[in-house]
Amino acid sequence: MAQLSEEQRKLIEKIGIFHEQQGFPPATGRIMGLLFVTDRPYLSFEEIIETLNISKSATSNALNMLLQMRLIEYTTYPGDRKRYFGALLENWHQEVVNKMEQVLSFSKLVRQANELRGTSNPEMNKLMEERVEFMEYLSQEVPKLMENWLKERKK
Repeated sequence: MAQLSEEQRKLIEKIGIFHEQQGFPPATGRIMGLLFVTDRPYLSFEEIIETLNISKSATSNALNMLLQMRLIEYTTYPGDRKRYFGALLENWHQEVVNKMEQVLSFSKLVRQANELRGTSNPEMNKLMEERVEFMEYLSQEVPKLMENWLKERKK
Protein backbone atom coordinates (compact mmCIF):
# COMPACT_ATOMS: atom_id res chain seq x y z
CA MET A 1 0.00 0.00 0.00
CA ALA A 2 1.30 3.45 -0.91
CA GLN A 3 1.94 5.60 2.16
CA LEU A 4 0.16 8.93 1.80
CA SER A 5 -0.11 12.00 3.97
CA GLU A 6 -3.50 13.45 4.86
CA GLU A 7 -2.80 16.32 2.47
CA GLN A 8 -2.10 13.87 -0.37
CA ARG A 9 -5.32 11.99 0.37
CA LYS A 10 -7.32 15.22 0.27
CA LEU A 11 -5.74 16.17 -3.03
CA ILE A 12 -6.56 12.74 -4.49
CA GLU A 13 -10.20 13.32 -3.56
CA LYS A 14 -10.16 16.78 -5.16
CA ILE A 15 -8.65 15.36 -8.35
CA GLY A 16 -11.27 12.60 -8.25
CA ILE A 17 -14.10 15.12 -7.93
CA PHE A 18 -12.67 17.18 -10.79
CA HIS A 19 -12.65 14.10 -13.04
CA GLU A 20 -16.18 13.16 -11.94
CA GLN A 21 -17.34 16.62 -13.00
CA GLN A 22 -15.79 15.87 -16.41
CA GLY A 23 -17.97 12.76 -16.69
CA PHE A 24 -15.56 10.09 -15.46
CA PRO A 25 -16.52 7.37 -12.99
CA PRO A 26 -15.37 8.14 -9.42
CA ALA A 27 -12.65 5.49 -9.31
CA THR A 28 -11.09 6.79 -12.52
CA GLY A 29 -10.38 10.23 -11.13
CA ARG A 30 -9.17 8.91 -7.81
CA ILE A 31 -6.72 6.59 -9.55
CA MET A 32 -5.42 9.51 -11.61
CA GLY A 33 -5.06 11.51 -8.41
CA LEU A 34 -3.15 8.69 -6.73
CA LEU A 35 -0.80 8.28 -9.69
CA PHE A 36 -0.15 12.04 -9.67
CA VAL A 37 0.64 12.35 -5.95
CA THR A 38 2.54 9.15 -5.23
CA ASP A 39 6.30 9.40 -5.15
CA ARG A 40 6.58 6.05 -6.93
CA PRO A 41 6.47 5.89 -10.73
CA TYR A 42 4.29 2.74 -10.77
CA LEU A 43 1.80 1.06 -8.44
CA SER A 44 0.41 -2.46 -8.66
CA PHE A 45 -3.28 -3.23 -9.08
CA GLU A 46 -3.39 -4.43 -5.47
CA GLU A 47 -1.66 -1.30 -4.15
CA ILE A 48 -4.20 0.90 -5.95
CA ILE A 49 -7.11 -1.08 -4.48
CA GLU A 50 -5.69 -1.03 -0.95
CA THR A 51 -4.62 2.61 -0.99
CA LEU A 52 -7.90 3.95 -2.38
CA ASN A 53 -10.12 1.33 -0.72
CA ILE A 54 -12.07 0.66 -3.93
CA SER A 55 -13.35 -2.60 -5.34
CA LYS A 56 -11.46 -4.81 -7.77
CA SER A 57 -14.18 -4.30 -10.36
CA ALA A 58 -14.14 -0.50 -10.11
CA THR A 59 -10.35 -0.50 -10.22
CA SER A 60 -10.21 -2.80 -13.22
CA ASN A 61 -12.82 -0.81 -15.15
CA ALA A 62 -11.10 2.48 -14.35
CA LEU A 63 -7.65 1.22 -15.30
CA ASN A 64 -8.96 -0.16 -18.59
CA MET A 65 -10.62 3.17 -19.39
CA LEU A 66 -7.46 5.11 -18.54
CA LEU A 67 -5.33 2.74 -20.63
CA GLN A 68 -7.67 3.14 -23.62
CA MET A 69 -7.54 6.92 -23.26
CA ARG A 70 -3.74 6.74 -23.08
CA LEU A 71 -3.68 8.60 -19.77
CA ILE A 72 -1.81 5.81 -18.00
CA GLU A 73 0.58 3.06 -18.95
CA TYR A 74 1.66 -0.17 -17.37
CA THR A 75 4.89 -2.04 -17.06
CA THR A 76 5.93 -5.46 -15.86
CA TYR A 77 9.12 -6.66 -14.21
CA PRO A 78 11.00 -9.91 -14.94
CA GLY A 79 9.87 -12.71 -12.64
CA ASP A 80 6.82 -10.75 -11.44
CA ARG A 81 3.44 -11.50 -13.05
CA LYS A 82 1.85 -8.29 -11.78
CA ARG A 83 1.21 -5.20 -13.88
CA TYR A 84 2.29 -1.85 -12.46
CA PHE A 85 0.46 1.31 -13.49
CA GLY A 86 1.72 4.87 -13.80
CA ALA A 87 0.54 8.18 -15.22
CA LEU A 88 1.48 8.60 -18.88
CA LEU A 89 2.88 12.08 -18.66
CA GLU A 90 4.89 12.26 -21.86
CA ASN A 91 1.83 12.38 -24.13
CA TRP A 92 0.18 15.50 -22.74
CA HIS A 93 0.96 17.40 -25.95
CA GLN A 94 -1.08 14.89 -27.91
CA GLU A 95 -3.84 15.08 -25.32
CA VAL A 96 -4.12 18.84 -25.94
CA VAL A 97 -4.21 18.27 -29.72
CA ASN A 98 -6.90 15.62 -29.26
CA LYS A 99 -9.01 18.01 -27.16
CA MET A 100 -8.77 20.63 -29.89
CA GLU A 101 -9.88 18.06 -32.47
CA GLN A 102 -12.87 17.31 -30.25
CA VAL A 103 -13.65 21.04 -30.01
CA LEU A 104 -13.49 21.32 -33.80
CA SER A 105 -15.70 18.26 -34.28
CA PHE A 106 -18.27 19.65 -31.87
CA SER A 107 -18.19 23.04 -33.58
CA LYS A 108 -19.12 21.32 -36.85
CA LEU A 109 -22.11 19.70 -35.16
CA VAL A 110 -23.21 23.02 -33.66
CA ARG A 111 -22.88 24.69 -37.06
CA GLN A 112 -25.01 21.95 -38.62
CA ALA A 113 -27.66 22.36 -35.88
CA ASN A 114 -27.66 26.08 -36.56
CA GLU A 115 -28.22 25.50 -40.27
CA LEU A 116 -31.01 22.97 -39.70
CA ARG A 117 -32.85 25.22 -37.25
CA GLY A 118 -33.56 27.83 -39.91
CA THR A 119 -33.97 31.58 -39.52
CA SER A 120 -36.96 31.85 -37.18
CA ASN A 121 -34.70 32.59 -34.17
CA PRO A 122 -31.98 34.97 -35.43
CA GLU A 123 -30.70 35.85 -31.93
CA MET A 124 -30.05 32.19 -31.11
CA ASN A 125 -28.46 31.68 -34.52
CA LYS A 126 -26.14 34.63 -33.89
CA LEU A 127 -25.08 33.34 -30.47
CA MET A 128 -24.54 29.82 -31.81
CA GLU A 129 -22.50 31.16 -34.72
CA GLU A 130 -20.31 33.13 -32.30
CA ARG A 131 -19.73 29.94 -30.34
CA VAL A 132 -18.79 28.02 -33.48
CA GLU A 133 -16.45 30.77 -34.62
CA PHE A 134 -14.71 30.84 -31.25
CA MET A 135 -14.34 27.04 -31.13
CA GLU A 136 -12.85 27.09 -34.64
CA TYR A 137 -10.53 29.94 -33.67
CA LEU A 138 -9.45 28.11 -30.54
CA SER A 139 -8.77 24.88 -32.42
CA GLN A 140 -6.52 26.81 -34.84
CA GLU A 141 -4.67 28.87 -32.23
CA VAL A 142 -3.96 26.31 -29.52
CA PRO A 143 -1.62 24.20 -31.72
CA LYS A 144 0.29 27.41 -32.60
CA LEU A 145 0.53 28.29 -28.91
CA MET A 146 1.81 24.78 -28.18
CA GLU A 147 4.44 25.06 -30.89
CA ASN A 148 5.58 28.49 -29.65
CA TRP A 149 5.68 27.30 -26.06
CA LEU A 150 7.79 24.27 -27.00
CA LYS A 151 10.21 26.49 -28.94
CA GLU A 152 10.54 28.84 -25.96
CA ARG A 153 11.27 25.94 -23.60
CA LYS A 154 14.12 24.72 -25.79
CA LYS A 155 15.96 28.06 -25.55
